[in-house]
Amino acid sequence: MAGEQNDSSLDLSHLTEEEQSSILQVLQRDLELRNLDKGRIRHLEQTETNVSRLRLLSGEWFSEEYSKRHHRWTSGCDLIRASIRHRKTKSRDVNLNELFPGKEETPSNSIPPGANERLQEKTEEKNRGSEEGLKPDFTPRPGRPLEHLQVLNSTNSSSPSKEWEMRSNGHLEEPELSGSMMSLFSSGDFGAVEVRGRIQYSLVYDNHKEELQVRVYRCEDIASARKNRSDPYVKSYLLPDKSNHSKKKTSVKKKTLNPVYDQTLRYKLCNRELSSRTLNLSVWHAEPLGRNIFLGEVEVALGLWDWTSTQPIWQDLQPRVHLSPESISIRGNIMLSIKFVPEGFEGGGLPSTGEVHIWLQEAQGLLSKKGGALDSFVKSYILPDVSRQSGQKTRVVKHSVSPTYNHTMVYDGFQTSDLREACAELTVCQRDGLKSNILGGIRLSCGTGQSYGEAVNWMDSTEDEVAVWTSMIENPNRWINTTLPIRTNLTQRSA
Repeated sequence: MAGEQNDSSLDLSHLTEEEQSSILQVLQRDLELRNLDKGRIRHLEQTETNVSRLRLLSGEWFSEEYSKRHHRWTSGCDLIRASIRHRKTKSRDVNLNELFPGKEETPSNSIPPGANERLQEKTEEKNRGSEEGLKPDFTPRPGRPLEHLQVLNSTNSSSPSKEWEMRSNGHLEEPELSGSMMSLFSSGDFGAVEVRGRIQYSLVYDNHKEELQVRVYRCEDIASARKNRSDPYVKSYLLPDKSNHSKKKTSVKKKTLNPVYDQTLRYKLCNRELSSRTLNLSVWHAEPLGRNIFLGEVEVALGLWDWTSTQPIWQDLQPRVHLSPESISIRGNIMLSIKFVPEGFEGGGLPSTGEVHIWLQEAQGLLSKKGGALDSFVKSYILPDVSRQSGQKTRVVKHSVSPTYNHTMVYDGFQTSDLREACAELTVCQRDGLKSNILGGIRLSCGTGQSYGEAVNWMDSTEDEVAVWTSMIENPNRWINTTLPIRTNLTQRSA
């Protein structure tokens, strides 16, 4: 670690006590190693008579060459010592007990003026910034389902009032925000500074390249993280994928509250995946010796985006509002086709009994409990039969938020009248080591709440699920194609 020697020193006054302790340990270890090396050299000088060999073993030749090439550079440890003491680097070793206030009794002139106050303010900021202590300055609107949590696609007008304007039809509408999907997977300094300002960006999907192009232009009037300045950069995720593969970043712009980026962040994905993805753009202050500080974010539901417009838009930055995992009602979508083949419908007495065919094609935007790509499979039953013979499942598709199953399940022994008493239950499961966790599912039935005259709690299909099942019954031997949300509110089957 080295740094160019100059009259200026690093500003380390914002360090917390924990960070001070870590740096102190590193400097202490550095001093111990230096002393050990000096002892080794003294021992060589007493025992080695060959001058050339002594120069080689002691490392004197390396020190001479290093000083020739880097005579204007000084040790990084010395630079940090000097910075903490708020004075120029000394050639001698600094007493480590004098580096930090509060470790031992120190001379008053060894602590920079106001350092204690700044450290106390920094500690209070971090405490306020913990995710558990986050208290947004507005009340979220209740009752918004997951697919509408993101801020509606809108532009900011050029007037000082910054009214929201919908690009598609021109009418004004205030964006609604019930929570941040990103808050499900992240922790950090989300309340250290008050969020303000806005970001300008544009979205383009290239069908030929199958590529989403996120153009980040600039930010305006963002919050100040340190002494009336910030070193901001923009980070993006294509949720629900929170993996490193999904993370993209712009460059860091130093000491500005109005950074200009003009950078494009690119994602490879199929067009059909867009409807289930959410783009998260967050602005951060880059902190070289601590945790980066959150300055605001926007979330865009790509399924609601107007892809006919490629012009850049302005959008106000929002605070990160904590979203409870228990409040998630939908964890993605599932694409499938289903048909009923009546007895003897294919000719020659085939099939011998009525058959239900379920072709599971793929899932889109699976939202795991930990975020990121996951290993998943789909399990099915035709209720009320919950025997092992009724249970079927697809293969496990690994490390994907939009897995392709391409698996057909066939159930026989049905009469047309049986279909109104039965329910096809499909659950999407996440494989985690040797265990499997249910993410959610769907139930295809007539939704009557009864099966063969008895009340059952699993006949709880939604309107869309009832419509698919009913259409299958009314259109025998014909594939019914559908995409349905994977819901988390499936009523637990009674024993």
